[in-house]
Amino acid sequence: MDQKKKLKIAVLMGGNSAERDVSLASGAGVVASLRKAGYDVTGIDTALGTGQLSNEHAETARIDENPPDTINLAAIDSEATIRTVSSPDLKNVDLVFIALHGGIGENGTIQALLDMVGIPYTGSGVLASAAAMDKIVAKKIMIASGIPTPDYFVRSSDEITDEKALIDEALNTIGFPLVVKPHDQGSSVGLDISKSPDDLFEKAKTAAGYSHKVLFEKFIPGRELTVGILGNEPLPVAEVRPKGGFYDYHHKYTSGMTEYLVPAPLTEEETKIVSALALSAFKALGCRGYARIDFRYSPDSQWYFLEANTLPGMTQTSLVPKAAKSAGMEFHQLLDRIAQIAIEDFEKRKNV
Repeated sequence: MDQKKKLKIAVLMGGNSAERDVSLASGAGVVASLRKAGYDVTGIDTALGTGQLSNEHAETARIDENPPDTINLAAIDSEATIRTVSSPDLKNVDLVFIALHGGIGENGTIQALLDMVGIPYTGSGVLASAAAMDKIVAKKIMIASGIPTPDYFVRSSDEITDEKALIDEALNTIGFPLVVKPHDQGSSVGLDISKSPDDLFEKAKTAAGYSHKVLFEKFIPGRELTVGILGNEPLPVAEVRPKGGFYDYHHKYTSGMTEYLVPAPLTEEETKIVSALALSAFKALGCRGYARIDFRYSPDSQWYFLEANTLPGMTQTSLVPKAAKSAGMEFHQLLDRIAQIAIEDFEKRKNV
């Protein structure tokens, strides 16, 4: 076994965001596959606090058809995740593999704390994590960078009280249908499509339950495609085809509800264009390590950036692993590469 395979890795998972179940599933896969790659690995559910390891819990984790109830999530001590960084569980680890999704695990908070204690970690740094997690900020960066993104408007959740005023604004700006989503959630949590004024207010209130801001975005008909970035190289493009409805939480995590085509059936030129746009978005946000960039491809052959995921799902059936496998890389090889990129990047930044 070579030296790199002796590294001690702590996998952070779970947490108290609405993506908790997804994170536990990702963490379970990451722990098992990193061990297969030869690393000394410990899994930690950050919501359980110092010293609470989640190996057994994560191995039995499953993703329900709907995200966890917000009331139950609120009962989880959010400070437990923060305390994890200074806990004995992270003492003497060589790398933290972040398998958290959403909340303080993905918005730059954990990244900032790990920077403070000098522990290398996978994925993007503080600023890129925060910018990508905030869909409004990410869209503004895309607009400034010349990367197309759907028109939109924003409302604070506590302002969503006047149904008529909200409908009037939608009609006078982006029109219907439109996409309603919390501004800082992933895994399509709280996301829905409003096809007419009749259902806008109800769907806006649902989204408001997950965040303090709601993003109203012009719906772009067409195909949904996504590009994984590993290092600074685009992976094969994937196409997502939900069976009825749209690619919401239910379709993402219910077996058989979505068809995935990897590589996507695109022309060579189309593949080249969307891959270049994805890499440009990755760099504009300041991402590093790996990420996934989502797009819509309209019937008039226009590409639209939807969002960037700095900690995309990492189960063996998630989109980035699917794309990596299409490129000839098994899951444990993908995780090994992500780990090595993180360590190499940490050493470079440490010596600057």
